[in-house]
Amino acid sequence: MAQPDHIIVGSGINALVAAAMLTASGKKVLVLEQSDRPGGCMRTDEITIPGFHHDVMAATFVLFLTSPAYAALAEDLTRHGFELCHSNYPTAVVRPNGNVVRLTMDRELNRAAFNSLHPGDGDVHVADVDSIEQEAPFLFTILGGSLWAWPTARLMAGQAWKRGLRGLVAWIGEALRPARAWLESGYQSPDVQALWSPWVLHTGLTPESTYSAQMGKVIAFALEAAGAPIVKGGAGKAAEAFQALIEEKGGEIRCNTEVDRILVENGRAVGVLTASGEKLLAGDVIASVAPGQLYQRFLREDVPADQNAAQEFRHGRGNFQMHFALDKVPNWKSPDLGEVALIHLADSIDSVSKSANEAERSMLPQTPTICVGQPHQLDPTRCPDGKAILWIQVPDAPRFIKGDAAGVIETDGSWNEATREAFADRVEAILEQHIEEFAAIKLARRTYSPADLAEINPNLVGGDPYGGACTIDQFFVWRPFSGSVNNATKISNLYHIGASTHPGPGLGGGSGYNLARKLGA
Repeated sequence: MAQPDHIIVGSGINALVAAAMLTASGKKVLVLEQSDRPGGCMRTDEITIPGFHHDVMAATFVLFLTSPAYAALAEDLTRHGFELCHSNYPTAVVRPNGNVVRLTMDRELNRAAFNSLHPGDGDVHVADVDSIEQEAPFLFTILGGSLWAWPTARLMAGQAWKRGLRGLVAWIGEALRPARAWLESGYQSPDVQALWSPWVLHTGLTPESTYSAQMGKVIAFALEAAGAPIVKGGAGKAAEAFQALIEEKGGEIRCNTEVDRILVENGRAVGVLTASGEKLLAGDVIASVAPGQLYQRFLREDVPADQNAAQEFRHGRGNFQMHFALDKVPNWKSPDLGEVALIHLADSIDSVSKSANEAERSMLPQTPTICVGQPHQLDPTRCPDGKAILWIQVPDAPRFIKGDAAGVIETDGSWNEATREAFADRVEAILEQHIEEFAAIKLARRTYSPADLAEINPNLVGGDPYGGACTIDQFFVWRPFSGSVNNATKISNLYHIGASTHPGPGLGGGSGYNLARKLGA
């Protein structure tokens, strides 16, 4: 390739979206990835038994399905093998007492089901998701668009005109409510409260976090409208489709290529130097990495002010993953769970709050909140006929360990193998309470601690899958830093994208899409 217009460092979803859009507009793009394959957290491997294909990290593509990036790229990605698999039952919760609440993709069925649990709860649900639907043009611009931009400013001005300035302020105040306030004031059924409370963990928040209520409502709307799809063949197939599309349009992805530093001349990024000593020049550099990677490793002494900001940037809780190969499809003790894409094992708002708080205090949760995916139900190609796989995520694991909240597991401060497997045994023991004869159908188990995930992907700092704590001071216009403006940096022609930048974590590809549009795609 001749000197590229853009060098992109990293190949997660945002990098691949940006590369696909830029190459489609005729730009020369070179993507550099230190791993053996592109995709970042989109990775599928036979990690238990040959023939059982597990998504090692990311699994559910609802954010991508509902994103402008998907709207722009879906047709081309489909040509290259990208296919989503669905269930009409995107999520459910099963409580320790066996009570189950299952969400369907039919709003009126959900209204009836929730009303049967407590009169009025179904009507509240419909009002909640209707409010998101009605506010979608405004809300999703704030959640996903470029915030420092004239179209956003005009939209805000239009909202102030429509609502009145005081009305707009009131709307913002309502949007900043924590999920606990939303759930306890809106829903009387403990079962419905238990359905939604774990989902705020998947946004990097807790039930007490500012604006977690709004994110909970957005998730409820998205799951009901678009489900919880997975990629046929595994999340790694999505990365393969992106690679094929980028290369079809003349772009290049180089794996096993580690960047040592970004080259800066006269305050302008001109290229990169690889760890092997190769100097690669480009019109600009796009870094899809965590702030520490960018400012303390790739730039070093070039922007001391932002190095200090990167030093103060906080990462959130870690992620713990487990994967099971099963001899047969699991028989859940509670009814109506067999077809559900994602099942939470949780008791209440309090149980979710407790486990998240323990993890935030660097303790192994006594009763972790557990998310169970059933990929075989949506995509039978993932494993041999008659067999099954489970994808388990604990979204509230500590990045560093000070102790065990239960006082049972011995710890030395690190995620060593003994601690990892002991905590996995705790999770499995909870799972066994809900599946008939689980031990008899278990063929193999593979676990990944936060430290293991960080070793696979250095952008998962300490095993944090959300690119940094998603608290209000590190989100929206303040992500990653209080002085951040969209994806720009203080160095000309150097751009920062990824989960650590607005619009934050997930598989939506928003920062890659926004930057590509800004650069002319």
